[in-house]
Amino acid sequence: MRVVIAGSGSPAGDATASALREHGHEAIEIGPDECDLRDFAAVQKLADDLGAVDGVVHLVGGWRGGGGLAGQSDDDWEWLQAMIVGTLRNTTRAFLPAVAASSAGVFAIVSQTGVAKPTAGNANYLAAKAAAETWLLAVGDALKKSPGRVHIERVMALYSDADVAREPGKDFSRHTHVHDLGRTLAALFD
Repeated sequence: MRVVIAGSGSPAGDATASALREHGHEAIEIGPDECDLRDFAAVQKLADDLGAVDGVVHLVGGWRGGGGLAGQSDDDWEWLQAMIVGTLRNTTRAFLPAVAASSAGVFAIVSQTGVAKPTAGNANYLAAKAAAETWLLAVGDALKKSPGRVHIERVMALYSDADVAREPGKDFSRHTHVHDLGRTLAALFD
């Protein structure tokens, strides 16, 4: 299967690409150097150029927050909305025909467990994640007459071997290793 990784170049993107290849799939890595996913026209051109694909794993985003509700800045909100929700809207709209046409098409995102119990210090971030989940569920509705489906993988936080090396005393037991995430996402296409 041909799977687009939107947001490659991160530890999660690299681990997902590696896991997809280990499962025998083609990983098409799209990072900021390949396409500005905030620009719908650019994403549509990318989708047209790639043609048939079987899925999109959306890993674009990042965290900004802290400081209670008063600390939730407009700049942070605009950035989170553009990176988490805007890029997801663009990729799903552009790649919907290809994923719907696949015999086993999947759109997948990684969300955060805090969506179920938001905190004031994470309000901007979790509102954007909740919006992304809602958008993806609507994509699932658009796919209901096709074999395509959507998948939301919620994690508390991600970590890599580099994070452990940087903070050797930190407890990562409640976090998900990027390699485990990559294997979970790759298995969606088996």
